Amino acid sequence: MTPEDFVRFFREERASAILRTPHGDRAVPAMQAAARAGFRALEFTLTIPNALEAIATLSANSEVVVGAGTVLTVEQAREAVAAGARFLVSPVCDVEVIEVAAELGVAIMPGCFTPTEMLRAHRAGAPLVKLFPSPGTGPSFVRACLGPLPFLKIVPTSGVTGENAAEYLAAGAHAVGFVAPLFHPSDIESEQYGKIEERGRALLAATRGQ
Repeated sequence: MTPEDFVRFFREERASAILRTPHGDRAVPAMQAAARAGFRALEFTLTIPNALEAIATLSANSEVVVGAGTVLTVEQAREAVAAGARFLVSPVCDVEVIEVAAELGVAIMPGCFTPTEMLRAHRAGAPLVKLFPSPGTGPSFVRACLGPLPFLKIVPTSGVTGENAAEYLAAGAHAVGFVAPLFHPSDIESEQYGKIEERGRALLAATRGQ
């Protein structure tokens, strides 16, 4: 999957499942629950213990596209792609990481908070930009940025919920990412994976206006 292919795929999917948990032994079943709910873009943050192993396990499933989040260094980018990650996500805009993603042939979403950061990431070669952290104005901020910068492909993550996901997409977001609204820490701790699947179906329905 080329970066261009991923951009198209992500637009069609409209949402990703983003997992951040201290319970590395539960990361795979938690993400599998999201996949059963219908998520096909799956992101494991590298803060998860043994995250690379989880990426390798899920990337064996041809029905999903697995990525790595919280990528902060060139070394992490290389390790994640070697483990099977087909896209990379970072909470910051690091030009070196953007460049190595292009070298490795995978899409990257650097974290940006201002129009200046977004344009810098775009000019550095990032095909997508992650809006992080979420601004208080939410969807209206996305719409305002796209007014003068309509070529940006903005992906809000922090602060996206079932209640505002459709509004973000209507404002012009390329796609959205679900973190805590999908993966409640208590469900992972108690291994209630069925609740994650149920919640995932509802969140995906919200992105599709259902």
